[in-house]
Amino acid sequence: MTAKLPTPITLTGRHIRLEPLERRHAADLWATVGSDPEVWRWTMSLPPGSEEELGAILDARVAEAARGESVHFAAVDLASGTAVGMTGYHDYSAEDESVEIGGTLYARSAWRTAVNTESKLLLLTHAFEDLGMGRVFWKTDALNERSRAAIQRLGAQFEGVFRRHRLRPTGSWRDSAYFSMLADEWPPAKSRLVERLSRG
Repeated sequence: MTAKLPTPITLTGRHIRLEPLERRHAADLWATVGSDPEVWRWTMSLPPGSEEELGAILDARVAEAARGESVHFAAVDLASGTAVGMTGYHDYSAEDESVEIGGTLYARSAWRTAVNTESKLLLLTHAFEDLGMGRVFWKTDALNERSRAAIQRLGAQFEGVFRRHRLRPTGSWRDSAYFSMLADEWPPAKSRLVERLSRG
């Protein structure tokens, strides 16, 4: 059976809501994420110098979504109603039943909270259970140890390093570490994520 392609949708959990990313999220994201160099350090964008520059980054992501190339979400903290980060689906194929989760960044205030765990639970549940994907994958800068550890904590398997993969905004070349989770690996991974969230 062929999987369904992701489309803009709102996914709601106990702590966060993932809603289609729009330019209107720029004010929140500038207040929560801003130009923090540590937040932007491993992304393929230089830190924005103003809310307007951040808005231009959002515009580019919204345009990608409009072309059907990706689906981007704002991660909205339910307690405050404020967007504290963004994430999305990329490089998807219904025929191959495969989708990447990426383009993820969160404000430092959201680090080591339920935000990332629940975000991934929502995205993975939708990908495997609603869209019928057989493989979800991630790629990250091979030097980004924090991201690599977070992906592996989800239950994803390390696949290897794609060398000299992308040119960083700084002009150096990035090696990308790849991870994946298959549909038959999802049920135990889901149980662990649900248990982790229940512990607060």
